[in-house]
Amino acid sequence: MSDDKKRDDYAIEMGDRKESEPMLSPRAPNTPPSAITNNPIIPVLSYCGSSILMTVTNKYVLSGTGFNLNFFLLCVQSVVCVIAIQTCKTFGVITYRDFNSDEAKKWFPISLLLIGMIYTSTKALQFLSIPVYTIFKNLTIILIAYGEVLWFGGSVTGMALFSFGLMVLSSVVAAWADIQHALQSYGHTTTEASSKISTLNAGYVWMMFNCFCSATYVLGMRKRIKLTNFKDFDTMFYNNLLSIPILLVCSVLLENWSAENVARNFPPAQRNNLMLAMIFSGLSSVFISYTSAWCVRVTSSTTYSMVGALNKLPIAVSGLIFFDAPVTFPSVSAITIGFVSGIVYALAKVKQSAKAKSVTLPTTNPVSASSQSMRDGLKS
Repeated sequence: MSDDKKRDDYAIEMGDRKESEPMLSPRAPNTPPSAITNNPIIPVLSYCGSSILMTVTNKYVLSGTGFNLNFFLLCVQSVVCVIAIQTCKTFGVITYRDFNSDEAKKWFPISLLLIGMIYTSTKALQFLSIPVYTIFKNLTIILIAYGEVLWFGGSVTGMALFSFGLMVLSSVVAAWADIQHALQSYGHTTTEASSKISTLNAGYVWMMFNCFCSATYVLGMRKRIKLTNFKDFDTMFYNNLLSIPILLVCSVLLENWSAENVARNFPPAQRNNLMLAMIFSGLSSVFISYTSAWCVRVTSSTTYSMVGALNKLPIAVSGLIFFDAPVTFPSVSAITIGFVSGIVYALAKVKQSAKAKSVTLPTTNPVSASSQSMRDGLKS
């Protein structure tokens, strides 16, 4: 289950990590540094590749004819993620806490919020193209930013506000481009056009739910994590482990497991490829966590902040390359505006951080809570 979905901030949640000192390497501390692992190009490409891999594989599974086993897909991803990080822990690559029932009870509400976030995410991705999905995902940043203002005393600078305007504009242009393409392709009064627009409208509704669920999850996790003092891999472990039984029950009770529906979701000719895609999408969430730590270690905090913003472009382009997302002037314009909004927002966060540091100069190197949590998690 994707922690990358949480990292889109998810520039807000990742904000203090991006502004921190480089983190420890995801390797044993006694291992001599190598030219490869310390080359900044490798971790940046790995981080971008992991993000693209998860989005494309999810879209591949969800774009199947009438795929409707979303809870099952998420359950498989959670199982794969738990097995992967437990294997890494066994071999001493990472470390995290053993399961504790008291901590599980405290964290359970956050896992429920995560399920709401990732389920609405799969539904939105099922109805929308990858570029449009990526553009609309930026709206979550706005909700998180103002949630920070209301609940944690955060602030929104003029430059950040300008980036929010660009995000809204890119979403409006993307929606308009999709609707215009549907009307031009099928005609204004045909049944096909009405069906296509209905599909798009369903995607926009699911995307709206996803933005609210994502913001609620990120803000709720920030408050709850103070009670548990979880590190990053603790969060990943508990999120996925606690989600498995809920997703399994939802799949059994709410989804159609008749032989006919299973055959429609997993056609014999594509069955193996679909299962491999599910496994890869589960692994990619671990890859994203690992490569993000690697990226921060070998690059500056500013570089990592910009990588998070620039990463939106290759994800959007992947939808144009691997799927039948329309390539029109309005759609390309929407991607461009969304791309620029991400860069402006990243620069706004960097300037805000620099201003805060200039007000109070520390006598020691500051380490944010999220950076320290990842450092602790990567210690073998």
